[in-house]
Amino acid sequence: MTVTTPSIHVEKVQQSRVSTVDWDNLPFGKIFSDHMFVSDYKDGEWTNDRIVPFGHFTIHPASMVLHYGQAIFEGMKASKLDDGTPALLSPGDHAKRINASARRLMMAEFPEDRFVEAVSQLVSLDRDWIPPAEGSALYLRPYMFATDEFIGVRPSETYRFCIFTAPVGPYYAKPVRLVVEQDFVRAVPGGTGEAKAAGNYAASLLPAHLAQKKGFDQVVWMGGPNMTQIQEVGTMNIFFVIDGEVITPAEDGAILKGITKKNFITILRDKGYTVTERVIEIDEIVAAHEAGTLQEMFGAGTAAVVSHVAELQYGDKLMTLPAVEDRKIGPMLKKYIDGLRTGKVADKFGWIVKL
Repeated sequence: MTVTTPSIHVEKVQQSRVSTVDWDNLPFGKIFSDHMFVSDYKDGEWTNDRIVPFGHFTIHPASMVLHYGQAIFEGMKASKLDDGTPALLSPGDHAKRINASARRLMMAEFPEDRFVEAVSQLVSLDRDWIPPAEGSALYLRPYMFATDEFIGVRPSETYRFCIFTAPVGPYYAKPVRLVVEQDFVRAVPGGTGEAKAAGNYAASLLPAHLAQKKGFDQVVWMGGPNMTQIQEVGTMNIFFVIDGEVITPAEDGAILKGITKKNFITILRDKGYTVTERVIEIDEIVAAHEAGTLQEMFGAGTAAVVSHVAELQYGDKLMTLPAVEDRKIGPMLKKYIDGLRTGKVADKFGWIVKL
């Protein structure tokens, strides 16, 4: 069955696969819904916006993305409000950020209004793939890659922009054990750390693997002239609560401009908390732990929303943080975001887009 909208051509699957899904067993990123959005950039413009059945791409062996790494992506979620209405959280912010990534990698920007429209139509079409359990969601992966069939170091002149979706279950991760990374660097000011570039994540795999072999879940990335300034944790932004004050590293070109982080700061300030974005030295965290004022440490990101830190290893010093049940800020933020996605929390900031 084929229908046409003013801007996006839609080709529906003949038979949905949604009835085959085991909603009680949703591994992250392994089950994909019926459709995907695709658009191609050539001759200076995006063309042929379409929603088609989810499937494979054919790619040329000399496609420039395979050789020079022009590839960027976003991570988003769609959920259902209590009345069954599909909803998105801050889609315009994701549209802006993927274009910021595109500019850094000299890729073509995708129009923000078309981004939001594509996401909206795709989720509306595959709304039955939004899991029913509270805390579950339909994960959205917008991404772009270079497609020129050419071996030569220059920006591609053609690109493909795609969005696919995947139902994911509630993310009930246990508190994590982290180690401060003192050998490898995630990013430096002036690099690509501020962009969601695929290569950033490839470079993080070895340090994370080595940390896991030592019994840790992830690493804390460091920067600054002497590798003493905290940047991020794994693939997430990082927050600390010290004596009631919430602090998070200031963006300096090396740190991803997290949308969950931005939302957290807005929520906290609205509730009267003191939130400071600044340089954070690891010695300050050690001193706060020794003084008994390090109350919380957590990662902020789309997948887990909040990832609580149980232990932090720095050199030969192991710092154990208070039990999660004794914390109030991290759990409050997760409950707030989850509540927004179900409609149980009023959307006072205008972040929710109903479909």
